[in-house]
Amino acid sequence: MREAPLPLVTFYLTERCNSRCVTCDYWRHGRKDASLESVRGTLPDLRALGTRVAVLSGGEPLLNPEWQSIARCLREAGLSVWLLTAGLALAKHAAAAAALCDSITVSLDGTNPATYQAIRGLDAFDKVCEGVRAAAARGAAVNLRVTLQRTNYRELPRFVALAHELGVRQISFLAVDVGNSHAFARTGAPDDQLALEGDDLPLLAQLIDALERDQPQDFHTGFIAESPARLRRLHAYFGALRGAAQFPHVRCNAPEFSAVVGVEGQVSPCFFIAGTGASTRVGLAAALADDAMRAQRAAIAAGKHPECERCVCSMWRDPATFAAESFPQRERRHA
Repeated sequence: MREAPLPLVTFYLTERCNSRCVTCDYWRHGRKDASLESVRGTLPDLRALGTRVAVLSGGEPLLNPEWQSIARCLREAGLSVWLLTAGLALAKHAAAAAALCDSITVSLDGTNPATYQAIRGLDAFDKVCEGVRAAAARGAAVNLRVTLQRTNYRELPRFVALAHELGVRQISFLAVDVGNSHAFARTGAPDDQLALEGDDLPLLAQLIDALERDQPQDFHTGFIAESPARLRRLHAYFGALRGAAQFPHVRCNAPEFSAVVGVEGQVSPCFFIAGTGASTRVGLAAALADDAMRAQRAAIAAGKHPECERCVCSMWRDPATFAAESFPQRERRHA
């Protein structure tokens, strides 16, 4: 059995998606959904592992016809439920999502219909904003997550203004991933052209400087999840892709406090690294205690996985806090 607590578990509820994102291939070939019974079957192990938060992800989790039953099942088991969604169906499900989810994170990669459609492949910007407003109006803790890339990075200040207008609790920024062929169900190598070019980097630096100068209160309160220093790591990442700098040092121990469960029960150490074949069919705790899974987590901890060097979504928690970690609705700021 696994010795350490596992406060966070992500469930992929479906491989289907109603977006057409340039960064992702789920929409091209996803067909499968997780079942209520498969999630319910993990509850004894979640209790034994001290899990506190269940993340509902995918694909687009709101496409799973049982998503509400799954969320209710997890809540009744005493877990906090954190929904990750592209938001296209959020207006339809706003009341249920607000009632069943302790936190909702909506991916929003444009501040206007044109940019949104260029990245997400659909003319749905207004629909997503409608869903965000509807969930927030019902008291939900809604956060926005923006994937910065060449098409939208110029809108950095406007994203913060839009977050205020939509009434969300927080906005966070990631760099587009162009180095991981496993993530986002990709069937081929990620498109390097999504990243910023060398001549984009000075403008991004200016935009970050201006945001730090003009929005100090948003950084101070954590409305912007990242500190200015953390945002500058995004600049360094894009610079490294173009050979202008080294990749920022990645500090991450996510596989030690969390795990990802796929739609068919396959267990992975994180979003970006495929698992070893261990499955919840033998139980989540047993899957995590599998020799191959232990060896994989040890290799990640030792820095032997190349995916980690260029990771755009690293997470680190103090091991001393694992047992008490609650992953509050408002995400933590990182220096």
